Amino acid sequence: MGQRRIFHHAVRIPRNPFSRLLDNKKINSYNKAMKILRIIARLNIGGPARNAVLLTEGFPGTALICGEVDKSEGDMMYLAGEKGIKPIIIKELGRELSWKDDWAAFWKIYKIIREVKPDIIHTHTAKAGTLGRFAGILYGKAILIHTFHGHVFSGYFGKVKTIFFIWVEKFLALFTDTIITVSEALKKELVEKYRIAPEKKFSVIELGFELDELLKLPPRENSGTVNVGIVGRLVPVKNHKMMLRVAKRVGDIQGQSPKKGTVPVEIVPVRYMIIGDGEMRGELERYVEELGIKDKVEFKGWVKDLKAIYEELDIVALTSLNEGTPVSLIEAMAGGRPVIATNVGGVKDIVKDGASGYLVELGNVEEFIKKLLELIKDPEKRRKFGENGRNIVKDRFSKERLIKDTEKLYNNTLQENQFLRS
Repeated sequence: MGQRRIFHHAVRIPRNPFSRLLDNKKINSYNKAMKILRIIARLNIGGPARNAVLLTEGFPGTALICGEVDKSEGDMMYLAGEKGIKPIIIKELGRELSWKDDWAAFWKIYKIIREVKPDIIHTHTAKAGTLGRFAGILYGKAILIHTFHGHVFSGYFGKVKTIFFIWVEKFLALFTDTIITVSEALKKELVEKYRIAPEKKFSVIELGFELDELLKLPPRENSGTVNVGIVGRLVPVKNHKMMLRVAKRVGDIQGQSPKKGTVPVEIVPVRYMIIGDGEMRGELERYVEELGIKDKVEFKGWVKDLKAIYEELDIVALTSLNEGTPVSLIEAMAGGRPVIATNVGGVKDIVKDGASGYLVELGNVEEFIKKLLELIKDPEKRRKFGENGRNIVKDRFSKERLIKDTEKLYNNTLQENQFLRS
């Protein structure tokens, strides 16, 4: 049989997101429009939400289920609206663990699955992946696909809870037809370190973005001050306190008097911009005051306009304890900005050390300071790294490539499972 084509009717989520497709019952499974149910815990600012929205737009015949976004996280529901997508909101599909709400969310997801009878249930992120796949297992008539955009096995929970989550993922993997990771490094970690499932069950599909505006961004004009930015949620795993300690030390080094017989330290004014919001904002603002660097640090909150974020920055930093795919670094590189980051998770799959930026081992604050100072003092290196980074990401992380790769995976998975309902 030939490959099943994905792109049929354009569905823009009416009252019943599959109302047009449900009438098409007499066509066999390889010629009718494919029905996809996409589930994500919430459309908060970050790579998973962007990915889910772009895939929903890219595959007509898709409905999107999500929960509500916490006020502190930054809401990306506007992006769905811009694409003409109206998600199905399940209020109980919340961020925190709650037996009552999670049970209610599970049954609501299951009822939606029973009503729309999707060919594919594709889940994103841990909470949605758990509830959505359990509901899919109970339904028993759809392909189950889950995307790991990262994992919660390091930097999020205590030991007992982490072990529990690992075992839940191992169990769910037994019933999942394909597990997608957004980087080779993440796949390797899930297969070799956590042993979630055999390697043959995994596929790597890197994220895709709408990068056109960033790819046209010119270098920042020399204002005499170097702006260093860190973009992301203000949560423990992003490790902002390390960045603030670095900012303090860079200021101390530049302000100290040279020892006799040594070359004076060149003083370059530096300003640090914290773009994002989250549960740690108050704590981080107090930490800035404790360090005595309030005059050097600006908390910008969430900024919807990506171009506005990166056109202000000369250097983009990331100090995370754990990362799947570092979205802010991809955006920065598309914008022609050099980057410096801790070498965790999928970061090394994106950043070419010494070519598009610098990678520093987690915990090595002194090396991070040294490399950051190199970028601060060398505008030509910043320009060169920025150009290299842009060349690395411009095609690799395009929206078109994401949709093409996902279409191929969907078709291959369906062909391997021809027992799906007639």
